[in-house]
Amino acid sequence: MELCFVEPILSCYNNQYLGRMSESRHHHHHPPHHNNSNSSNNNHNNNHHHHHHHASGADGPLSAYIKTEPSSPGSLGDAASQPSPGELSDASSGSYTRHGSGSPTPAHLLQAPAALYSPPPAPPTPATPGLRKPARYEPGGGLGGGPAAAAAADEGQPSKCEYMLSTLPKRLCLVCGDVASGYHYGVASCEACKAFFKRTIQGNIEYSCPASNECEITKRRRKSCQACRFMKCLTVGMLKEGVRLDRVRGGRQKYKRRIDAENSPFLGPQLDQPAKKPLNKIISHLLVAEPEKMFAMPDPAVPEGEVKALTTLCDLADRELVVIIGWAKHVPGFSVLSLGDQMSLLQSAWMEVLLLGVVFRSLPCDDELVWADDYVMDEESSRVAGLLDLNSTILQLVRKYKSLALDREEFVTLKAIALANSDSMHIEDGGAVQRLQDGLHEALQEHGASQHADEPRRAGKLLMTLPLLRQTATRAVQFFYSVKLEGKVPMHKLFLEMLEAKI
Repeated sequence: MELCFVEPILSCYNNQYLGRMSESRHHHHHPPHHNNSNSSNNNHNNNHHHHHHHASGADGPLSAYIKTEPSSPGSLGDAASQPSPGELSDASSGSYTRHGSGSPTPAHLLQAPAALYSPPPAPPTPATPGLRKPARYEPGGGLGGGPAAAAAADEGQPSKCEYMLSTLPKRLCLVCGDVASGYHYGVASCEACKAFFKRTIQGNIEYSCPASNECEITKRRRKSCQACRFMKCLTVGMLKEGVRLDRVRGGRQKYKRRIDAENSPFLGPQLDQPAKKPLNKIISHLLVAEPEKMFAMPDPAVPEGEVKALTTLCDLADRELVVIIGWAKHVPGFSVLSLGDQMSLLQSAWMEVLLLGVVFRSLPCDDELVWADDYVMDEESSRVAGLLDLNSTILQLVRKYKSLALDREEFVTLKAIALANSDSMHIEDGGAVQRLQDGLHEALQEHGASQHADEPRRAGKLLMTLPLLRQTATRAVQFFYSVKLEGKVPMHKLFLEMLEAKI
């Protein structure tokens, strides 16, 4: 059986396709507001709904998320060509719909991609009672693997993951994260940062940071520190040589003085510091593409226990999957792969990518797992939730990366490598996938040589952690699939679809 929910994100949607999607949704799926949030009413065995799903290729459900409008970078130059995945999901809303509480069916997403990908609102109060839940798999129901799904697949309806992969718009400014207007001075950037860089070079302007030369540069805060903004321009690769200095009187002479580090208190000592070395281009793109924080928002009205924990984690995982699909489109070289190969990589590696995020968030903690910023589990809460074995396994991975002092640049690169190092048997173009892997491996090696010169084998040690990551991800998939089979809690369609792709 084909995965009937992930494919819509990846496939092209023309008017005929939209009509078919809407009609299919009308006949085969529950209305958006029809869902039962009381999981205790659904705790009966669901073994008779056990379906084995495999990578479905370009005609399966995942491919519909990927197909529509190619948006991940086909080359290094395009690596910032989309909005950051943090903008693609309502990371703080408890649902990946932007407006309303209904289920984000592919038809809805196809008809209103602009609403889906609007910037996230402010984080909610964690104590907000109740979660707005999209339509999900209910034990004994037809969503996610029953007759409705089969009928939808027969009508050519793309899957949820595929649709998402195909509708991600617009490139980002590598300096501040705003929407880029094009490539300026060698880097995808917005008009504001383009003009700022040009003014700085042509005016021979020198800045000083009032703080520690580490100010965060974002769309909202890009004017707060000109020194750090200019340094960010240089770090992401803006070329001073690209600015036409002959339009300014004496510009050539000024430019000569400007690049003389000895005469510039701003450029000299700071560029000599190892921490300020320009980052590898691929890693720079991955840092910009890194999603925003997510919130689990457990329902405070539900008593602590296994059902609450599993419901919270399944809901969180479904929203994380939306973000992961969006993030994958930003990995340099991912979008040049065929639709089928994009789907195969995601179906194979999504849990590894998800868990690596949990692990990295947990590094500052002692024997606690940070599933989300508002959902941290220690040994006792893991025991109460029935998650002690799984969480203990993940904590082994946390300790491994903690011993290596994993930095953020290595984290984002390892995530991309985990995505590319799929064990899928359904890869169509092995050469293209190999080129994707090679570029990411080289980026990790280059970062190690530049930032960790005292550890010549560091990149190799980091790559050696990937088998343990895959083993841990396999255990997590098996755990959540057993939850599905036992009918303990309802599951969202995308999460269910991706689980079944791994079985």
